[in-house]
Amino acid sequence: MLSRTLSGSQLAGPFRSRLRAGGFVLLLLLALSWHPPSTAAQELLCDVSVDFSQVSGSDYDYLEGLERLTREYVNDRRWTDDQFEDQERILCSFDIIIEEAIALTEFRARLVVSSVRPIYGTMQNTRVIQISDREWEFAYAQGAALTFDPDTFDAYTSVIDFYAYLVLGYDYDTFSPMGGTAHFERARRIARLGESANAEGWSSIGTARTRTDLVTQLLDRRLEPLRRAYFTYHYRGLDHFVQEPAEARRAVLDVLGALDELASDVSRQYVLDLFFNTKSRELAALFTGAPNDNQAYAILSRVDPSNLSDYNPLVE
Repeated sequence: MLSRTLSGSQLAGPFRSRLRAGGFVLLLLLALSWHPPSTAAQELLCDVSVDFSQVSGSDYDYLEGLERLTREYVNDRRWTDDQFEDQERILCSFDIIIEEAIALTEFRARLVVSSVRPIYGTMQNTRVIQISDREWEFAYAQGAALTFDPDTFDAYTSVIDFYAYLVLGYDYDTFSPMGGTAHFERARRIARLGESANAEGWSSIGTARTRTDLVTQLLDRRLEPLRRAYFTYHYRGLDHFVQEPAEARRAVLDVLGALDELASDVSRQYVLDLFFNTKSRELAALFTGAPNDNQAYAILSRVDPSNLSDYNPLVE
């Protein structure tokens, strides 16, 4: 993804939207060898699994086909107008666990969504999001097709669409400040359809952990410091860590300071929990043995006490 091919001095395709970080990145990319352009690919490269082992009986064997259909639905679709090359596709996974058969063609399920992003200068990826959604009911009959229609609510495909746009939004935010806004807006439109349909997992009444609440928080101006933190953390922190570890750690400390201030200004938010639940072990690894490990621990233990066990090695 960071080896995006260039023609002359132009940043093409998704880098126009995902990477507006300034001269350093442009010069860095221009230094890379130019290669002839290849056929543009879809944006997502998603591993999809459907586990229906918790529902017994051969009547449900047809759910094996749902895995293939969902994989094709996600991976064969163009979700944006940006041009991606194969090596730039966003790696993600949708793990669907069927927990109960309400009827022969109606199910209650859990969806685990995860995505990763490459770290520049390494062969490593970093996890960007990890979300476990336990509030999902849908109907699926053998032989039914999956149809993309973002303007019409469907209990199955609308959830898939919502998280596809969420994956895109989070990924774009790591390449440019607030870069994922357009994708989060698309997710919010889907959430409004789900809420209007009074479908499970969409209502914003009575809980702060629904899909609607998640995307509402992502687009809340009060929480912009978190959105901007995704760019600073990934680009100025992780992407520069190999070349400039001390400066990278200072950048991450700035992120933690901003999130500490944000947490004191707003009540505990779903999006903050998602950030720390996804990044807690990585944060601990970044500061283990570093001169500023105590400073990092002081902030992390205050802003994210639920993951304190991950941070304790910083002061042991």
